[in-house]
Amino acid sequence: MTFKKIKRSWRAEKLSYLGSSIFTEVADWKEEARSSGNEIIDLGIGSPDRGPTAHIRNILSEAVLNESNYAYPGTSGSQPFRQQASAWMKHRFEVDVDPNTEVLALMGSQDGLAHLAQAICNPGDLAIVPDPGYPIYAGSLAIAGVKPWYLPLKEENDFLPDLDNVPDQVWEEAVFILLNIPGNPIAVTADTEFYEKLIRIATKWNVLIVHDLAYSEMAFDDYRPMSILELPGAKDIAVEFHSFSKSFNMAGCRIGFLAGNPEVVAALRDLKSNIDYGVFEPIQAAAIAALEEAMSKGKGDRGVAPLYEARRNAFVEALAAEGWNVPKPKATMFLWAPLPASFKGSAEASRRFARELLLATGVVVIPGEAFGTEGEGYVRIALVQEQERLIEAAKRMGRFIRQYEI
Repeated sequence: MTFKKIKRSWRAEKLSYLGSSIFTEVADWKEEARSSGNEIIDLGIGSPDRGPTAHIRNILSEAVLNESNYAYPGTSGSQPFRQQASAWMKHRFEVDVDPNTEVLALMGSQDGLAHLAQAICNPGDLAIVPDPGYPIYAGSLAIAGVKPWYLPLKEENDFLPDLDNVPDQVWEEAVFILLNIPGNPIAVTADTEFYEKLIRIATKWNVLIVHDLAYSEMAFDDYRPMSILELPGAKDIAVEFHSFSKSFNMAGCRIGFLAGNPEVVAALRDLKSNIDYGVFEPIQAAAIAALEEAMSKGKGDRGVAPLYEARRNAFVEALAAEGWNVPKPKATMFLWAPLPASFKGSAEASRRFARELLLATGVVVIPGEAFGTEGEGYVRIALVQEQERLIEAAKRMGRFIRQYEI
């Protein structure tokens, strides 16, 4: 008797839930546009177009040449890094965190966001995540076998999460709620009153608050993002992710940290001790230098914020001159732009707009649907080009939009 084994797929089904395929599609559209002779202005991916300061790069260079830095670095992060992160939290937010038990070094905040659900949830648990939201929020739940409950961010509520509309049953079942303020793709802003309410509700239901504060140093006008850990009782119920990628133009270095509730910090550390060996010591040295440099300039220093504020102003004004009125965000490196009237209402309007814009003009934007179903009707535009390029992109966009208004 002959037995023939059925061919097995060597791809886990959960990979299909990791994120929208639109990012792959946009990459294909770019190649199609480039092959048609279009010069690309890429406003798609939120990667800073500048590097860190010369001082930070020099520290990194010196550390790379130090032979003693090539041992396994340790999962938690070096003691000097954790101490400096703790000192910066005190300097920036007046928050006290214990560097030994309440700070954990990460290979970028996405590293922690990707693994946290595995560390604190069991398969079948539930977590509350925003929609629209950064793709790894839902993707991390798929990896961990955790059910998502999508918290809609609506324009009529200034995109602020409506905590009162979360059913009691969801609060009862949820292990954690993840929020990103100011956020990606939407630069949501919140005041102390919102965070106090969030802490009260989370404490009532014993739900962990996970706050992604990757854009804390990229705020404009009169807005200065706060840490949830500033509030009384927050460390009992909350953790917060911080990133060097946007604040210090160190995206390629892959370093960030988690701060807050020691039980959660320990759980993620224990998981990661079985996955990796921590962040390369020279990168930690560069991150220490970045925090020291920021602190040396005093509390009034705004770091990279003025650069992006100037870009925001120039680009939004240029778009308005072309007839496309886009709201000015108070933070981050992104515009969350409602589609022009001529594109609204059609099926997959965001995708259609982004594709046709790219093929016609070479300007890359990301369809809002890449960040969740609530993102339909919008596109995300990254301020990752110099002002003159942004103004050129606005002109191209204006010509494209006017073709559809005739």
